[in-house]
Formats: sequence, C-alpha cells, structure tokens
Amino acid sequence: MMRNTPEIVIAGGGIGGLALALSLHHNGFRNIGIYESMPAVKELGVGINLLPHAVRELTELGLLPALEAVAIPTAELAFFNSHGQRIYSEPRGLAAGYKWPQFSIHRGDLLMLLYRAAIERLGPERFHAGHHLSRFAETANGRVTVEFVDRASGETILTKEADVLVGADGVHSVVRRALYPNEGPPKWNGITMWRAVTVGKPFLSGRTMFMAGHFAQRVVVYPISKVYEDRGQSLINWVAEYRTAEGRAMPPQDWSHHGRLEDVLRLFGNFVFPWLDMTEVFRKAEVIYQYPMVDRDPVDRWSFGPVTLLGDAAHPMYPVGSNGASQGILDGRVLARALALSGNVREALEAYDAERRPATARVVLLNREVGAEKCLEIAHERAPQGFERIEDVITQAELDALALRYKQIAGFDQDTLNNRSSLSVV
Repeated sequence: MMRNTPEIVIAGGGIGGLALALSLHHNGFRNIGIYESMPAVKELGVGINLLPHAVRELTELGLLPALEAVAIPTAELAFFNSHGQRIYSEPRGLAAGYKWPQFSIHRGDLLMLLYRAAIERLGPERFHAGHHLSRFAETANGRVTVEFVDRASGETILTKEADVLVGADGVHSVVRRALYPNEGPPKWNGITMWRAVTVGKPFLSGRTMFMAGHFAQRVVVYPISKVYEDRGQSLINWVAEYRTAEGRAMPPQDWSHHGRLEDVLRLFGNFVFPWLDMTEVFRKAEVIYQYPMVDRDPVDRWSFGPVTLLGDAAHPMYPVGSNGASQGILDGRVLARALALSGNVREALEAYDAERRPATARVVLLNREVGAEKCLEIAHERAPQGFERIEDVITQAELDALALRYKQIAGFDQDTLNNRSSLSVV
C-alpha cells in the first residue's frame, strides 16, 4: 500500500475537503495540506441533512458522539400538499432499520465539528486559511504546481509542488474552471430559494422533516439542533422555493445574499398548517438568505493526471433528496481508499473517478426529475384542489416505488448500505 509518501493538496476547507482530509489521515496518510480561500472558518449557513450512508462514514471516522451531541436524529420524512394533506410518510434512520441514523444539523455545526477533528488529528499546521487557489499546472515529472493568493489583495502567498491536487472548492471551483474553461456558469432551473432558521416550538413528532406543496412552490422544514431540543424548543430550518424565472434575471448566487420577508409572505402566505404556521416561522427568522437553485451538467472526467475534483466542484446538484453534503463525504472516503490501495497516484485517481463520477451523475440527473419528491408533483397534477383519500390519487405501491428507486440510485437503500463492506482500509 502507498501511504505517507504522496503530498496531497486539498483546495477547499469545507465539508467535502475536511471529510477527505480526515479519511486520508484515517487511512495512514500524513502529508496533507488543506487550503481554504476564506480568511477564517466560520459557522455560516443553515441546515443540511446527513443520510445514513454519510453518517456511516463519519461514524467510522469516530465522529458519531460529536454528531449526537449537536444534531437531530431524523425519525420521519413526511410529504404534504399545499393544503396540508398528508401524501406520504416513512420512518428514517434508525427507525427505518438502518444501522446508522440520519441527522439534521446546522451546516456551521457540522463544519466546525469536522474542522476541530482535523486540527486535532492532522495538526493546526496542516490547515491554511486565507489561501485562494489561483492556478495550477502539471509538471514534467508528473507532479502538480499550485499557486495560492490572498483573495483580497491578489498577492501570491505560496507556490509549491505536490503529488495530488484535489479541487474541493465548491460550485464555483477554480480547479473545475481550469479543466473545463468553456463550461460557463451553473445552470439555473428558474427556482429561487429563501432559507433561514427560526426558533420555535417542536412540531409533528419533534424529529420530523416535512415537505409541502410542489416543486414550483414548496417548503422544506426540519429541526436541526439537539441543544434546542434539550431546552424544549426547536431550531427550525426552513427553505421556501418558488419558480420565478419568467422575465426575471437570475438572483445573485451568493450564499450570504439577504432575501426579503415580504417576498416570502407574498408567495407563501397560505402555507398555514394545523401543526405549524409557516407565516409565523417566516416572520421570526432573524436573517433570510436568498439564492437560485442551480446545478451543473455531469462531465466526462474528474481526474486529469495528478488532479481531481470532489464534492460540489465535481457534482453540484439540486437540493433534492438531502444528498449534496452526503455525496461529498462519500467522495472523500472513496478517494482516500483508492489512494491507500494503489501504489500509483494516477491509477488511484482514475479508480476514484470511475467509481464516483457515474454514481453521482445519476443522482444529479435524478434530482432534476425531483427524485423521491415526485410524489408532490403527482399529487399536485392529479388533485390540485386536494383530495379526500390519497389512495384515490396515487397508490401506496407507487409511493413506495418512488422512495425505493431514489434510495437505490443515491446509494442508501437499507439492504445495500447495511450489508456492504467498509470503505476503511485500516
């Protein structure tokens, strides 16, 4: 096995990059550098979900106790129409028979959890904040030269050689843009998202994630904090999505861009459900973020010589099915395994590419079809004014088939996940 010898540069200190660094360390690598563009790691963002296949990988990295201390173990996923009528629900995580839970967590909590583990295990000298990758090039001896600049001044602060460069630098990846210079900006599907967190009372089971409406006008809502749950409260993560493309320019694709409460209330003022008044939830949010729902077309290759892509740089996808962060974590585990099992960097990157690229491409394309959430579309198309019995609109067999198909394609159907071998090599 090839361990300790290659020098690995990870461009991007987000969830995917940190999961990769921890996976590499777990498999015996030590010469790892994480280079983050931002000047400091901050607990930014809103809620995300970690599906059981990702939680399994974090558990094998020894992070389950830390997750349990801050996250909500999601117990149920429920779908409703815009009138508040239940279409479908199913248990999730341990309640569904998985060996690992599903977690709903604040992105900032997850990021800091991974960051603290990386600093503790790799050492603080391995994490370099304020280092923005500006360019890279393969050398004559098959290595890669990388240059980092201070993003504010543009001044070069580091130039070095490495054996591997992993572009984990997000949807606007510098690495991907260099590999695919004619690709253009991310593709917008016409849907604008407003996202925020609100402190409120527990709803439904207290650990339920629910979606209501249909793809052109829906809300996605779930609790994300064990700390608030212990106080008898709920830190409610919510996303309001509305198709606004007609005659409008694409909203700024900036994760810190603020949205307006009046826009959300105008579009979702009728989303008042017996178990939760969404208008009240909207009004109590301290800050609302607004950005477009985008993805990119799958590409033919991620790995070029000593360079490869990971996470949102490799497969940005619509936030459908709670798979974005989970797939990035899986990328890191598979890449670390490939490097540990091969004595040749290029062969390892090609093996990783061959395993993960087709798998994630299927998820990207299925998310464009709305994935398991297709039940919302079917109910809206067949019964836009509501229904007396859901069985008159869509059969239980149809609903179950939609859910299972998505799990199988995304790699987290119960039987496959519970019985497959570990991705660890030690």
